[in-house]
Amino acid sequence: MSPTQVVVIVVVVLVLAALAAFAVVASRRRALRQRFGPEYDRVVQERDSRSAAERELRDRERRHAELELTPLSPESRTKYAAAWEELQVRFVDSPAETVGDADELVSRLIAERGYPTGDFSDQIAHLSVEHARTLTHYRDAHEIRLRNERGEASTEELRQAVVHYRALFADLLGTDPVGQQPEQHHPDHQPDVTSR
Repeated sequence: MSPTQVVVIVVVVLVLAALAAFAVVASRRRALRQRFGPEYDRVVQERDSRSAAERELRDRERRHAELELTPLSPESRTKYAAAWEELQVRFVDSPAETVGDADELVSRLIAERGYPTGDFSDQIAHLSVEHARTLTHYRDAHEIRLRNERGEASTEELRQAVVHYRALFADLLGTDPVGQQPEQHHPDHQPDVTSR
């Protein structure tokens, strides 16, 4: 074999290796994007680099795999759906307290499923692996709840918080808990069915 042929073979092998590495990275990235949906883009924006964000998401998957998640029994599912329906009825008379109750109910459901319920950012990280598409709702609800605790949330924002909590609640429950949205104090207010 001539030196030119050896060089050509080495170059071809290097190009093929680079293409294979690129294909592996692209495949991993595509899998992470599919699994985490909008959470993928959020983490990429928050981190210094795409590779750092992808490392974090893979770490979330690893920690999630260590959890002992349990499906809900039909009795638990019915109990939670009834509790949610009762919560929505109470919203009309006490919206501020209902938001806190919604947060507690969602936290109980999270715990019963086997997710940690300590630090909010840890909750988000664990939930993101299987419930990434509803995390924006959960973050928004959490933020409104914090504003509510400071006395800064309007009744409409409180209603939106309950709608946001409901999105994660339904995702964790595996079904929509009830057919109605929480009502506003105003008798002419129509439920916001577009937020489901």
